[in-house]
Amino acid sequence: MAFNGDEGSVVTLAEASGWTANYRRTVREGEIIAQFVGREKLLEILDQEGCMGIRLYYGIGDDGKKNIVAVGAAADENDMTEGVILERFLPCPPRCSGRNPLNS
Repeated sequence: MAFNGDEGSVVTLAEASGWTANYRRTVREGEIIAQFVGREKLLEILDQEGCMGIRLYYGIGDDGKKNIVAVGAAADENDMTEGVILERFLPCPPRCSGRNPLNS
């Protein structure tokens, strides 16, 4: 199969909030529950020639904290490892949204 750039699904807030609640029940208070990355950084990946989307890897940094590594993926489903790779997103906590169904 090949990526066509339309992968993924829109979900309801009820579904998403249930999943994030399930996750929050598995971590201690104060642990990272989300991360933020700016639009311009995402566009750096998406604007690469042949990029069909972004693959997100879960990781743990040298500091022991959870992180996400983002890399472009081509139509052949391979990571674009010679291109832009992002990390060092802004973790929540401390950089969290106001209370809402996804984080409360």
